[in-house]
Order: sequence, then structure tokens, then C-alpha cells
Amino acid sequence: MSCNTLDMNERILIVDDDPHIRDVVRIAAEGAGLRSVEAANGQDAITHIGREEVDLVVLDVGMPQMDGFECCKKIRARSNVPVLFLTAQDDELDRVLGFQLGADDFVSKPFSPRELVLRIKAILARGKPQVDTKLRHGELELDPPRHICLLGGAALGLTATEFSLLAVLMTHPEQLYDRNRIIDHIYGPNSDLSGRTVDSHLRNIRAKAAALGCTDIIVTVHGVGVKLGPCSL
Repeated sequence: MSCNTLDMNERILIVDDDPHIRDVVRIAAEGAGLRSVEAANGQDAITHIGREEVDLVVLDVGMPQMDGFECCKKIRARSNVPVLFLTAQDDELDRVLGFQLGADDFVSKPFSPRELVLRIKAILARGKPQVDTKLRHGELELDPPRHICLLGGAALGLTATEFSLLAVLMTHPEQLYDRNRIIDHIYGPNSDLSGRTVDSHLRNIRAKAAALGCTDIIVTVHGVGVKLGPCSL
């Protein structure tokens, strides 16, 4: 599904202690047909998440008192809403940490408002059904139209990116995917992300599945790639 075909009535939460940055993001987002709400710090952002529905969070990393990583951790404790980090550093270690916390993407400051909007649209597109039928494998069931994932009948709470990654593997459960191919499927062929990004998402999926008693949701063939496992309980 092309991002351009999305019904862009989604609302994003812009979290940054700099009012100028919030204005830039808001103007760019609203110019693309997105609604927005703002928070000047992490605590306000968490309050918004608990009080009203938003479809994506644009979250600054370098905020005082509660930084973006801590804020993301608290958001993830209550919601799987997609999170896009804004960061003043293009540091791979920061990115890896962010992805481990459940982030969906990073944009470095200074940023192009147009690029930011494209990244937002791409993340929102991952939350849209790519197939219109349920996918089943072992004890795992994916319902893309409703964005529901069940493992042994219990909900497996996935972020939009984790859901998209698992859908790729479920579409061809016997096929091996190397990390670059997974990045192409999820982020597009021109992404500059490394394989460590994929490892972070895979680790999150495995941890969530293990919490429900499944330790074989994804199988790694060392030196080759990954594929869907038996998904047994």
C-alpha cells in the first residue's frame, strides 16, 4: 500500500521542550493533512497518552528532567502507539537503544520537514493492513485489518513496526530473510538503517512471545537470516 493512498486523518502527538521545533513539526504535519496535539515535556506526553487517542508520537530525545528514552519506556508500559524519535545526534548506539525500547524510527536534527512527514506516513502505513485475510501459523494468528496478533489465543502486543516485520515472515513462513531484505520490506530500499535495528525488533518480538510461553516464534539460521519458527506453546 502506498503512503499516498492513506486517509490522513490520524493525529500525532508532538513532544519537544523547544516550542519552535513543535511549531515546525505541527505546520509540516498539518500541511500533510495530519491533526496534531503538543506536549512540552515527557510527563505531559504520558498524560496525553493516558487521556486521549493518538496514532503516532514524535518524541524528542534530549529533553530535560525526563528524556525521550525514559518517556518512551513509560509510553510502552501502557501503549503500542508508534514512536518516532527526534535526536540531535546521529549515534547508532542511541538508535539501537531506542529501537530496543520499542521506537519505530529516528530522524536527526536539523531535519527536513518534508522528510519527517514522509517518515511519519511510512510508519502509519505499517499500521495499515497489507493483506486483507488472517494469517495463521502454529499457535500464532495475525489479523492485519484489525491490527491484532494472537499467540495461543492471547494478545501479543506489537508496535506497528514489529507487526509489519512479523507479517512479512508469516506471509512466507518457510522463507529465510536476511536483515537487509527485512529493512527493505519495512523501511523501504533507501533506508540507511543497519541490521542491528532489525535485531532490536526481533529481540522485542521474541521477548513478548516468551512472556506468553512461546520460545520458538522466530528461528535464526546463523550467517543466513531469520524465518518464522514453529510458534508452539
